[in-house]
Amino acid sequence: MLSATSLVLVAVLNQPRDLEIARLLGWYRIPLRSAPKVVAVDYLAFYQTGAFEEQKWRIQHVAPVRGHELVTRAELLQDEPDHPRAREEYYKVQIGPLEALPQPIPAGKWRRVTFLYTTGEYLLRAETVNDLVVQSEERKTLWAALRERAGQAYQTQEIPEVDLDPAVLAALLGIRER
Repeated sequence: MLSATSLVLVAVLNQPRDLEIARLLGWYRIPLRSAPKVVAVDYLAFYQTGAFEEQKWRIQHVAPVRGHELVTRAELLQDEPDHPRAREEYYKVQIGPLEALPQPIPAGKWRRVTFLYTTGEYLLRAETVNDLVVQSEERKTLWAALRERAGQAYQTQEIPEVDLDPAVLAALLGIRER
């Protein structure tokens, strides 16, 4: 459940299809080349672009983050194998069920939104997207929490054990036997 101290990443939904993928398949994609520094957050809040017609330029859904991994776009969107970015890496952020906010948060004057960090407290009391910007001393606390979260994500990455024949390992590393 979204709490005041939840770390929230506002993420952009460019097309209604992206919302359906999140709702039905339980994931959201972020291109690695344009990803924010930390994706290990508690919740994603989804900003809907102009492509959403009557529901454009607003945030009306959040979802808890369950984990993330790096995959190629082709692995994510198998119906687009010839897409120009098919071989590029993307974060696949696994999410739980979408939750509707009590009130949608309109963009106000903001139209072009990129990734934005905020907290559950700011999200629950925001009247416009501008209200999500964490100010003053709270900003330092937010960044400290994000740095800590990034460190934890790095420390928990597992390096798989591989049982290779020493000769095969030597060949892979380019080591010649004497």
